[in-house]
Amino acid sequence: MTRPASIFRTVMGADFERLHPQIQRRFSVGLASGEACTGRGVMDRIWHGRGFVKPFLAAGGTRNILVPRQGRNVPFVIENVPYADTYGRETVTFVRTFDLPGGPRRFDAQMVLSPKGDRVLDYLGTHQHLASDLHFRAEPDGSLVIRSGEHRFREGPVDCRVPSLIGGDAEVRESYDERTGRFRIQVRVVNRHFGPLFGYEGSFTATYADVRACGVRPGLRPVREEARA
Repeated sequence: MTRPASIFRTVMGADFERLHPQIQRRFSVGLASGEACTGRGVMDRIWHGRGFVKPFLAAGGTRNILVPRQGRNVPFVIENVPYADTYGRETVTFVRTFDLPGGPRRFDAQMVLSPKGDRVLDYLGTHQHLASDLHFRAEPDGSLVIRSGEHRFREGPVDCRVPSLIGGDAEVRESYDERTGRFRIQVRVVNRHFGPLFGYEGSFTATYADVRACGVRPGLRPVREEARA
């Protein structure tokens, strides 16, 4: 069944059709489909790199970027909800909430189609200070690989590239397990100079809702929205 064009289908083109049908449905979430998706599951492991990364993760955690705690068998929820942002752009939330000891932690992202429609922009955190281009690829088994491009920092008049010395390259792999009826997710963030920084892996089930009925719950949208693409 052909689904309405989401921002993800738009940038992937014919490659989108190579994804597993369940992955296609998850990444068809958007204003055209009118669907929101909520995933609920367990992270088998949330891990960190060497000790020197902890201050960076702690700083990022204050703006819901990355997760400054480690854990095993951590319940989590991911909310993918489409809406039009302040600038009229279709936006899809990727808000992950991890139920860690000591209180929940969030990792927020909002994805927006570039003005030319040739790439997806990933704005990170509560204030969208960090942004990167995302590159999508369908694998032969129907899974989806997402890789981040260059990171940029934007605040007020500042608009600069994040140096590779302190930045991280992210890779996300999402697949669907026919046997269990669950999505599998694996995320790794690696610094080109210092190696692995952070990651998690686990599985979840997904439910869908009519976004026109459920809307965007309070607290899901960022505090600040960035206009620059």
